[in-house]
Amino acid sequence: MNDILFSALLLSVVLLGINSYFGLEIIRRGIIFTDLAIGQMAALGAAVSLFFLDGRLMYPISLATALFAGLLIAFVARRSGHLEAFIGLMYAFGFAGVYILLSKSFHGMEEFQKLMAADILFTPMKDIIHTAILYAALGVFIWYFQRHTSGVFRDILFFVTFAVTVTSAVRLAGVLVLFSLLVGPALIATIIRRGVPLINAWVIGTLTNVAAIALSYHFDFPTGYTIVFCNSLLALLATGLRRQKPNRVSD
Repeated sequence: MNDILFSALLLSVVLLGINSYFGLEIIRRGIIFTDLAIGQMAALGAAVSLFFLDGRLMYPISLATALFAGLLIAFVARRSGHLEAFIGLMYAFGFAGVYILLSKSFHGMEEFQKLMAADILFTPMKDIIHTAILYAALGVFIWYFQRHTSGVFRDILFFVTFAVTVTSAVRLAGVLVLFSLLVGPALIATIIRRGVPLINAWVIGTLTNVAAIALSYHFDFPTGYTIVFCNSLLALLATGLRRQKPNRVSD
C-alpha cells in the first residue's frame, strides 16, 4: 500500500513541476480558463479514440485536438476582444462532445469520470517516469527558446508546449485535477509575494497533495477529487483572507 501512496505522491510532484510554471504564466496573462479548455479538448480527443477506435491511438489524437485548441486560442488572442468568451465556449464544446460520445459506450460514465479526475493511486510507475522525462525535456526547451522568441512566436511556443503538457496530464490525472494543480498553488504563490513564485507554487502544491492523498487513503475518498477539493479550498481561503492595501484618501 505504501508503494501505491508513493506513486500517487510522485505523480503529483511531477505534474506540479512544469504546471506550476504554466499556472503562473496563465495568471499573469489573465487567461485562467485556458487550461480547462485545452484540457477538455484533449479529453475530447480521448473520447473520440474510445468511441471510434476502441482506445487505439488515444495519445496522438488527444495531442492533435489539444494542439489545435492551443493554436486556435493563440490566433484568436491576437484578433478578438472576446477571448474569455471564446475559451469558455471551447470548454463547453469539448465537455459536451465528451459526454455525447461516451454516453453511447458501455463503460462511458466510468471513462468520463477518469477523464475528469482519475484515481491516481493506481498510475503505473512507467507512465510517471515517462511523463517526468517529457516534462524535463519540455522545461529545457521552454527555457532555451523563450529567450530567443518574442511576439506571436512566443505565444505559439507557449500554447504548443502547454498543449503537450496538458495532454499527458489529462491522460494520467484528468481535467479537473490538472486545473486545480495549475491554478491553485500558482494563485497562492502570487498572493504571498515573497521568495521565488515558481518554487513557492511547487512546495505549496506538494504539501497540499500530501495532505489530500493522506485524506483520500484514510477516509477512502476518490483521490483525484480529493486533490481537486484540497487545492481549490486552500486557494479560496488564501484569496478570501488576503489583506487588501487600504485606499489612500486624497486631500
